[in-house]
Amino acid sequence: MTRPPLPLPPLRRPRSADLTATFAGLPLPRDIDLPPYRRRELTLLIYAGVLATSALAALTLADVGQLSLGVLTIGLGFFCLWAMAHIAVRRFAPAADPVLLPVVVALNGLGLVMIYRLDLARSEAARQAGRHIPPSAAQVQLVWTLLAMIVFVLVLALVRDHRKLARYAYTAGLAGIVGLMLPIVPGIGTSINGARLWLRVGPFSFQPSEVSKILILIFFAAYLVNKRDVLTYGSPTVLGLKIPHARTLGPLLVAWLASLGILVVQNDLGSSLLFFGMFLVVLYVATERVSWILSGLGLFVAGAVLAYPLFGHVQIRVDGWLHAFDGDNPSSTSYQLVQGLYGFAAGGISGTGLGQGHPQKVPFANTDFIMASLGEELGLTGVMAILTMYALLVLRGMRAALGAKDAFGKLLATGLSFTLGLQVFVQVGGVMRLIPLTGLTLPFVSYGGSSIVANAAIIALLLRVSDSARRAPEPPSEAPLFDPGAVSESPTQVVKTT
Repeated sequence: MTRPPLPLPPLRRPRSADLTATFAGLPLPRDIDLPPYRRRELTLLIYAGVLATSALAALTLADVGQLSLGVLTIGLGFFCLWAMAHIAVRRFAPAADPVLLPVVVALNGLGLVMIYRLDLARSEAARQAGRHIPPSAAQVQLVWTLLAMIVFVLVLALVRDHRKLARYAYTAGLAGIVGLMLPIVPGIGTSINGARLWLRVGPFSFQPSEVSKILILIFFAAYLVNKRDVLTYGSPTVLGLKIPHARTLGPLLVAWLASLGILVVQNDLGSSLLFFGMFLVVLYVATERVSWILSGLGLFVAGAVLAYPLFGHVQIRVDGWLHAFDGDNPSSTSYQLVQGLYGFAAGGISGTGLGQGHPQKVPFANTDFIMASLGEELGLTGVMAILTMYALLVLRGMRAALGAKDAFGKLLATGLSFTLGLQVFVQVGGVMRLIPLTGLTLPFVSYGGSSIVANAAIIALLLRVSDSARRAPEPPSEAPLFDPGAVSESPTQVVKTT
């Protein structure tokens, strides 16, 4: 009598690491499950869309007293816009970090709602004064958001391997410096609020320094990878500090000084600080020398002392920072800062609620001081939530840098992540009177097209590095590190030494 065959055990569902190792570098067929990263990303995107739609609903309820189907339509449209970016990540970077894109969408949604809220306040003030209603900044920002999403998809589609960017290091550095010089050229650039940083095309203006920071960072990372050993070990020591040879550090110093010099001429000290910090951190990560940090801080202090008497706009911002509340009424140099601080105080812990405060009283409330606007209507709770999202962006970017298998990817992801973090610190620190005002925008939140487009490219590059790190794990060694059989079977030879 034959026994019936035993039932086969159910197939084990492959883990994401198994799939990543199995299909690393191969096109994924449609009938094979992708790693769960994209499903997690889609779930988080839904939460981000609900957050933006809820904020818009709260604003609409405070403005007109009732909700309409239009709120849900706008929320769905916003979600579908960024869902295209999710599809691009699923297609071109299926193993990338699932947290970066949803955090960006949540920040962008909150920024659009606040810009729209300030548009409503401006329109109401214009109607009461009998003036012409100004154009909507939220609509323009939505157009820039669409363009940022397109740039995000293009970067993911064109940059299939971030290591290939290192081949164009000098070209990227030269293009970055040329981009910084364009606003200085007569007839091309234009000045806004005292800084000559913009290129105007029709009704739109663009700040090329936002793109230049990415190009110059690519040059820094690629050059330091090639010269890392020389900078670390082949340098003479002066007063306990290793000073590289001029021929080794020359190209770096030329690019760095040229970018800083151009930005100083353009009266953009905020971007100058951003470039300086980016250069210093990438150099430290490449060489692992604390002396570079100490030297950089010394140069920064010396530069700040020299810049104060030479540049009038530096004196105005420092005096407004140090003497903001001197006298009965704040001076014109500190009026904006003081109004922003009053907005934070009015918000308290939980805020006044969207549409319930008066953030429009702060000049440049939707650009430089949008954090003060959010702090008034969302309170300390909302500000801490926003800062936590930025911390998540930086930490996940640093995680991609740690996972990168190549030195260029590590430096590139570290520089991009630190640039985002430093920009948030400088912007929020200036608004909260921790440091002098610099005029930088808040990434993905402030009104400004060039900023959101450039930062979308930064997120795309971080996703590319993350995808490369997760899809190409270190191959396991097939042979053990120590084989007792090989030792026992090897011949023994006695060597006589004298």
